Order: sequence, then C-alpha cells, then structure tokens
Amino acid sequence: MQLAALTVWLVSTLAGLYLMIRWLADGGLRPQATKVTRYPRTLIVGHPALAVAGLALWVAFLLTHDEGYAWAALVVITAVALLGFTMLTRWLGGGRHARDSGRRRPMAAILLHGLTGLSTFVLVMLITTTIRW
Repeated sequence: MQLAALTVWLVSTLAGLYLMIRWLADGGLRPQATKVTRYPRTLIVGHPALAVAGLALWVAFLLTHDEGYAWAALVVITAVALLGFTMLTRWLGGGRHARDSGRRRPMAAILLHGLTGLSTFVLVMLITTTIRW
C-alpha cells in the first residue's frame, strides 16, 4: 500500500506539472490588468513546492522506515490539499479568479490531478495512522 501511495502521488505530480506548464505557457505569472483575476503568488508557488517536499518526505519514509518521515509527509500533504482545495474553490467560486473567457481549461488533467491528489492524501493518512513497525 505504501508503494501504491507513491505511485498515485507521482501520477498526481505529473498531472500537476502538466497543468503548471500549461498555465505558464498561457502567461501564468505575467502581471494582469486587475489583481482579482489571478491567484496569489504564495498559493501558486506554495502548492507545488510543498507537494514536492511532501513527496521527498514520503520517499525518505519508504527508504528508512522511519515513521517520523511518514508523519511529516502527512502534515505537508494536508497543507498541499488545503491549498489545492483553495485554488479549486476560487476557480469554481465566482469565475473571476482563474477563468479566462477565451481559454479552455484542460479538464481531464484537472480532474486527474484532483482525484489522484485526494487519493494520495487518503492513502498517506491511512498508512501513517496504521503504521506498525
């Protein structure tokens, strides 16, 4: 089950990387006319940076079997999930934050990233809270 969590985490990472590349290609961090139309930089940078840190902690857990790494990964992925949920609700909420009138969103990648991210969180939580070494 620990390797399943790693696999799902990697799939989520790849989908997230694809979304970030698309976002950057569409002008991502470029200043926009109104501030309300973009996400805060801390949200945009924090979500993937914490996700990579959590993934590194999970790999450290798998290599060392030190449950401290698993608990740290769980704390970090909880923050990642909350940031991801914040982005999702802002995007769905009023339509002004992340939607561009002329651009289509890669919905399959968004759904894949969200579902695998949620699955990763659940797996890491279940594994971490039931560790018996």
